[in-house]
Amino acid sequence: MLPVLDARLAAAAELVRPGQPVADIGCDHGKLTAVLAASGKYPKVIGADLRPGPLAKAKQTLEHADCQDRAELRLGDGLSVLSKNEVGSIVLAGVSAQTTWEILEKAPWVFRKGGPRIIMIPATRHDALRRWLWEHGFSFVADRPVQAAGRWYAVMAAEYTGETREPAFAECLFGGTGKWPEGAGYAAWQKAKLPRMRLGVPDGTPLAEEIDAILKENTPSQTAPQSALPKGEPPAKPRTLHGLPRPLPLGEVDLRSKDGEGEDVKK
Repeated sequence: MLPVLDARLAAAAELVRPGQPVADIGCDHGKLTAVLAASGKYPKVIGADLRPGPLAKAKQTLEHADCQDRAELRLGDGLSVLSKNEVGSIVLAGVSAQTTWEILEKAPWVFRKGGPRIIMIPATRHDALRRWLWEHGFSFVADRPVQAAGRWYAVMAAEYTGETREPAFAECLFGGTGKWPEGAGYAAWQKAKLPRMRLGVPDGTPLAEEIDAILKENTPSQTAPQSALPKGEPPAKPRTLHGLPRPLPLGEVDLRSKDGEGEDVKK
């Protein structure tokens, strides 16, 4: 029986490049791996995890879906299980923003034009991951808000272009989610966390002014993804954070698995 994907993983599956190999890194119970393998759209499907336990569950999922012969399971840390040019898409779902970029930093071959599409569902600090991607030469293919198990997530897809930029805080907070019907709900959720964050930002700084401006708005302003802007034209009135400390974490709750049950990570 083919597993049913929640809204997050279903959105991620739609962003995988068809006709090219794909790797589901941190595959956990293997639901996404099984759905990708059963679709027949990809010449190779790889499911990988750091721990033997999840891989054993993934093997069972593949067997129940009768697609064990169309997927390969690998044990290993991050992208170390892959070789350069082996896949066209990489899925990193259900891990924190920091873990996501740490995994990418250990694989220099993803930082090249024409490299793999990186599909991410950060469990924490969506704003921080957006900033990191822009500052390290990635451009967004998609930035979609989805709701699962009563929580909001951002399903991101990015590709390396080598063009770096210093985004404004509002861009990092909302990304390109405003063009989706669910964008207003996601923006309200992000905005609700700002008062707590504002307590740690010194008065009179550009960041404090931008947060205050967002809090005064009835509907949070949302910026279009960078790819939607005319080439060479910056977003209107950008406010960069040169010389300022990074914003404090927004206090999002991490998920340990991709089943949508919303278990809190034990610190």
